[in-house]
Amino acid sequence: MELSKVIEVKKPMIHHISIPAKNPLHVAEVLAELFNGYSAPFSSHPGSYVTFAADEYGTLIEVYPLGTEMIPGESDQPIQYQNQNFSNQFIATHAAISIPLNQSQIESIATRENWRCLRCSRGYFDVIEFWVENAVLLELATERIGTTIHHRFSTREISRVFC
Repeated sequence: MELSKVIEVKKPMIHHISIPAKNPLHVAEVLAELFNGYSAPFSSHPGSYVTFAADEYGTLIEVYPLGTEMIPGESDQPIQYQNQNFSNQFIATHAAISIPLNQSQIESIATRENWRCLRCSRGYFDVIEFWVENAVLLELATERIGTTIHHRFSTREISRVFC
């Protein structure tokens, strides 16, 4: 994809998320494998890494050292970072992500990493729970699972199920 190409977004889209990790470099490399993408150091915060999905949307995941906190800057300063030594490894934030790998490939990576991974029903659709470092949940969708999720979460279906 050309960097000069501008993507016209007509609907809201999540472009990136950030997650904590005990070993940010290793987690970024594993995520790159799941995405068929790549990872690199994240210059905004030392010791952090970013995984690129290498898709047309610029999708990425920032991986920060466990205990990193983002705080508002003073006056006209941008985001600031501070570290807590007493951070809990579990967080309430999670993401559902469609990836190009199939279920057995995902399970193989999880087994190699000794990370929890299982296919679960959410009632309306299935996901593969992929627990990064056995602490951070990514709900992964293969192409087959993603088709079901996309159908179940069309505007009409969301209104019917949640309203």
